[in-house]
Amino acid sequence: MSMSKLGRAALSGAAGLIVGVCAVAPAHAEGQFLVNARLRTELVDQAGLAEDATAITLRTRLGYQTGNMSGFTLLIEGENVLHLVDDFNDTINGLPGYPVVADPEATELNRLQLAYTGFEDTSLTLGRQRIILGDARYVGNVGFRQNEQTFDAFLASTAAIENLSLTYAYLDRVHRIFGDDHPAGELDLDAHALSAAMTVPAGIVTAFALLADVQDAAALSSATYGVNWSGSITRDGQPTFGYRLEYAVQSDYGNAPASFDLSMFRAEASLSQNGLSGAIGIESLEGDGVRGFGTPLATLHGYQGWADVFLATPANGIRDIYGRAGFAFPNPPLGSAMRATIVYHDFETENGSLDLGSEIDAVLSSQLSEHVGLELKAAFYEGGDSAIADRTKLWFAITYSR
Repeated sequence: MSMSKLGRAALSGAAGLIVGVCAVAPAHAEGQFLVNARLRTELVDQAGLAEDATAITLRTRLGYQTGNMSGFTLLIEGENVLHLVDDFNDTINGLPGYPVVADPEATELNRLQLAYTGFEDTSLTLGRQRIILGDARYVGNVGFRQNEQTFDAFLASTAAIENLSLTYAYLDRVHRIFGDDHPAGELDLDAHALSAAMTVPAGIVTAFALLADVQDAAALSSATYGVNWSGSITRDGQPTFGYRLEYAVQSDYGNAPASFDLSMFRAEASLSQNGLSGAIGIESLEGDGVRGFGTPLATLHGYQGWADVFLATPANGIRDIYGRAGFAFPNPPLGSAMRATIVYHDFETENGSLDLGSEIDAVLSSQLSEHVGLELKAAFYEGGDSAIADRTKLWFAITYSR
């Protein structure tokens, strides 16, 4: 039996175990109801398309998490995405003349997981779950989109060894943002993710690996190995200096149809003091003319600009040089916390240095109350010397969670 079939059998057994635990769970267990709702307007003006997109969508998640039952905790959560105004291409509604807003209508089981925390400084989670590894550069939940990405998986993490954090995940299936009605809305996987993060005097050094055999899309299969070093330096009365360095290599794995060897590098330096922050950085993803360094399970919206132009790395790779500035309001005029951020990106191919354009991103967020948040966000992309279409995206969102 293959590892994927073994994993699916184990996860199927987990579903039965979860149901069994649910059946015997005491009604008075110290659990909590989970509520999360986001009403969002997204406007897109993209060159070359006849229509502009107007999307008003409501995402609602309702769930329940039990209290601790001899170390076990059960969580179940459903998710619904509703279109209030649907003048946009949601990838399945057949409106190709409109820009894409990848928030199709959907009603799904978002999470059904059983967690065990009976071992000291260790957690084990089995079932459909949200997984965010590190900064989500390789595995994430794509939380910006309305339909969250979740995984049928087994996840184990421990900090039982001093100054060392270990994580292992077996990923059997990914439920993507496109929903069940999209041909690529779910992908069967036979994937292993591992990381070891060690705290040292100079920060945190993390070694990681992602071995992903994608059963339904062989071209996405790859093995990635890397190391990340991050940390900060603070002195009395001086700005805090932060730094991050990362290098990774990627090659064919599993059922990949062709061999390849690619790499990526990123570096960032930052300063922050009294609510002000700034950073400069570079991220370079290699391409060999046929394919680029890929991270298909990542939260890609957080990288290479919020306009989501480069969700797939170009065949000749991409080099992203960026600068970021932020300000946290000490006495916010609205709500209990308010922050503004602006980011500038300059893009070119990693091979050949072809100008891929530039982008300016900006966001203003406010925590109106303990449960309610507000966000205004914008992305302005210009294609430069490339043939990529210019586009402008605007968002307004209000979120309730408890």
